[in-house]
Parts: sequence; structure tokens; C-alpha cells
Amino acid sequence: MLVALRKAFWLFGISVFLLIVFLPGYTKLQDLRDRNRDLEEKIKRLNIENSLLQQELARIESDSNYQEKIAREKMGLVRKGEVPIKIVPEPQD
Repeated sequence: MLVALRKAFWLFGISVFLLIVFLPGYTKLQDLRDRNRDLEEKIKRLNIENSLLQQELARIESDSNYQEKIAREKMGLVRKGEVPIKIVPEPQD
């Protein structure tokens, strides 16, 4: 009976030792996996955004009407002889 109790105590002690040694590494591994998953999702989003921006750039380079639209809307440019009119909404109380 005493021998069985000693074996159980040693097995318990070894189990606790292994848990203390390997648990921090395991939790760090899980954290790194989570971070890797998050970064992969971010890469996917950035690839989609990059693709959309490349499509817009190709459209800007090839479509003169689109170039004019951007120049008028985003840069406020007008053709020679045109008078720009800016409509300012009334402030709401």
C-alpha cells in the first residue's frame, strides 16, 4: 500500500512539473496562432483593397471622362470660362 502511495505521489509530482514546464509554452503557442490568424485576415483585406485601388488607377489612366470627374469633384477644378458655384447648406439648430 505504501509503495502504491509513493508511486501515485511521484506521478502527481511529475505531472505537476510537466504542467509547470510546458503550460507557458503552450499558451504562448495559442497566442501566436491567434495573432497569425488575425494577420492573415488583415492581409486578405489589404489584398482586396490593393486590387480595388489598382482597378481605379487603371480606370483613371485610361478614361479621360473619369479623370475629369475626379478633377472636378475632388480637386475643385473647373474649365476655362466656367464659374464655380458652391452650395453651402444652412446650419441646423
